[in-house]
Amino acid sequence: MEEKILKLFKKKPDNYLSGEQISKLLNITRSAIWKHIEKLRALGYEFDAVPHLGYRLRKRPDKLYPFEISPMLKTRIIGKELIYHDIVGSTNTVAYNLAKSGAKEGVVVIAEKQTKGRGRLSRAWSSPKEKGVYLSVILRPKMTPFKAPVMTLMAAVSLAQAIRENADVRAFIKWPNDILINGKKVAGILTEMEAEADSVKFLILGIGINVATKDSELPRGATSIMREAGDFVARPTLVKALFERLERNYLLIQKEGFLPIRMEWRNLSVTLGRRVRATCMRKAIEGEAVDIDSDGALKIRLDNGFYERVMAGDLALLR
Repeated sequence: MEEKILKLFKKKPDNYLSGEQISKLLNITRSAIWKHIEKLRALGYEFDAVPHLGYRLRKRPDKLYPFEISPMLKTRIIGKELIYHDIVGSTNTVAYNLAKSGAKEGVVVIAEKQTKGRGRLSRAWSSPKEKGVYLSVILRPKMTPFKAPVMTLMAAVSLAQAIRENADVRAFIKWPNDILINGKKVAGILTEMEAEADSVKFLILGIGINVATKDSELPRGATSIMREAGDFVARPTLVKALFERLERNYLLIQKEGFLPIRMEWRNLSVTLGRRVRATCMRKAIEGEAVDIDSDGALKIRLDNGFYERVMAGDLALLR
């Protein structure tokens, strides 16, 4: 019922709605309306109440409630089912368990705060309450585990595109899964998978974005969208754009293969053409990053003229 009430106010954003109007439209009593308005106030919605005029929705909270995101969505798969948590250990852990229990493709777990947020290589991800976007998407792509790394690159492209659409910033991709603004990390992706020898059973795309995170809560070398853009960015709108970009690119990769995503990744890359050091399996490889191949591996030209192909690892941009 709270969602139905919000839809009425969305249709007339600057107008008052009387108790009688709401009562007739939703077939509930005026006392029930007051109770639902109070519930919405407790969730952070601010209303003006004027005798003989009724209620007017003055301010919506910057919350990731499903009923804030879902009405805006134009997707068929991703985000059609949103599982919201105020506080959770890790959205990836929750999504992984749901996927193992049979949750369908496109289900998203989203939280206002994580107490055990995780990044790649067992690193912690700072997840202060209501300052970022922390979510995990369940996908069931029809591909072999060997091809699965391209999904991380597809997510990185989608994430950079969504940030660019919603803030006056130029977001770039650092291979394989970091999003940078002005050379500082603003978002990351943690991909986890369950697979058989020849097929992926499910894949979890965990995404963390520093939207309005304070400098004191960020690790060294990180930033937030608000700090770089110098302006407020609505988190529900950013999530909506991310879901739509993800779905478009996910369907594209299944229909046409990795090539279109690979071309867009190159356009958004801050890695190619740079001298890099890739650390993988206790081995360091240094040279110029020249390309990514059809499997998503980074191609590095060594100083001796030979090439190394890196499928996974920790990458440092040297110059």
